[in-house]
Amino acid sequence: MKRILIVDDAATVRMYHRNILEPAGYAVDEAVNGIEALEKALLSPYDLYLVDINMPKLDGYAFLRELRSNDILQAPAIMISTEAEESDQLKAYQSGANLYIIKPTRPEILLRYAKLLLGESLT
Repeated sequence: MKRILIVDDAATVRMYHRNILEPAGYAVDEAVNGIEALEKALLSPYDLYLVDINMPKLDGYAFLRELRSNDILQAPAIMISTEAEESDQLKAYQSGANLYIIKPTRPEILLRYAKLLLGESLT
């Protein structure tokens, strides 16, 4: 079973994403900020990361830079944020994101991209 880590300080957003991904057969874990996410990822890397930008302690950009600098199995990351500027997207990709989605995320879009980045069939 593929493991996905949702990194977002908003409990409602984490629950929303969990309710989309778990019924599709994914094992979902959560972190409330980048520090907690990094600790979890270093203990046992995930197959996919869903990362918010604006979080306390360690934001999404810094989390991805830290994650990418570690010598662990690297997995794709989707940056999901309310920030809609092109500069935010560029910064996300420079930090190590594979994809950028603007909130709110439609369930079918999130599932499609998750499957795509996990190398699964879209049918």
